[in-house]
Amino acid sequence: MQAETSRPTVPNLIHTNKPSRLALKWKEMKKSKHHYLLMSPYMLIFFTFTVIPVVFSLILSFTYFNMLEFPRFVGLQNYSRLLLDDDVFMIALKNTLLFALITGPISYIACFLFAWIINELSPKVRAFMTLVFYAPSIAGNVFFIWLIVFSGDRYGYLNGFLMKYGFKLEPILWLTTEKYILPIIIIVQLWLSLGTSFLAFIAGLQTIDKSLVEAGAMDGIKNRWQELWYITLPSMRPQLMFGAVMQITASFAVADVSIALAGFPSVNYAGHTIVTHLIDYGTIRFEMGYASAIATVLFLMMIGANMLTQKLLRRVGE
Repeated sequence: MQAETSRPTVPNLIHTNKPSRLALKWKEMKKSKHHYLLMSPYMLIFFTFTVIPVVFSLILSFTYFNMLEFPRFVGLQNYSRLLLDDDVFMIALKNTLLFALITGPISYIACFLFAWIINELSPKVRAFMTLVFYAPSIAGNVFFIWLIVFSGDRYGYLNGFLMKYGFKLEPILWLTTEKYILPIIIIVQLWLSLGTSFLAFIAGLQTIDKSLVEAGAMDGIKNRWQELWYITLPSMRPQLMFGAVMQITASFAVADVSIALAGFPSVNYAGHTIVTHLIDYGTIRFEMGYASAIATVLFLMMIGANMLTQKLLRRVGE
């Protein structure tokens, strides 16, 4: 009986070549080329006037540059001087962090609460109230009226009120007394804080789908606070994020109000902030390498605050 010859099975050696991730990305970009074409003018301007200056500032922070000589590399010398030897920067850092911790959350919550309340009004009243609350932030140097309120003579509004009703016998030098300077700047900044974030919240509240509210009522939402937490806030996460970025930037970058009210420099640096310290070294002393190091530290603080805010906003509605 003839034995059957068994042929060895040949494995299938045909392999499909999977496209690389870069090739897939390029294919996706070609498919969306019209979108990138429309975005290109803004991206070009953003890259030219934002990205490139930030990169150059980071590079200059490792150099000594007085705008007369070519930059000289000094390594971490600017940062060691800033964090170990510059006592005024420590005061500015303390003032900035205190200022941001108070004005940032309070102004953010106030922007949303005022927007939430105003959104319930009729369209004409809502438009008028929006203008009333938004006006201080677009009126330029309107905060100079606070110089009259806190004037150090008896003609200042606050001193006049206190002396008229017997609370004080002599006028108080509000803007030249160290313990009053930072609280006054915080009050004025809070008064100015209903700006772009306030408008963004108004716009976000206007775009919420009313059917979500009706569906929530059927699913067991019983009051306005539950509606706010489970429907309103999750529906406007982009506006919440935009408002948070704007408020963080405003709270860390305060300078104009401090200089206008308390002078430059203020008494015992009581109103000194990181930005005023940056202005001092960048536009008066022309130590551009050191000023770039200050700007880099401020930039990293803002990035950290934004990342923390994003992490907190992801939990909204949970």
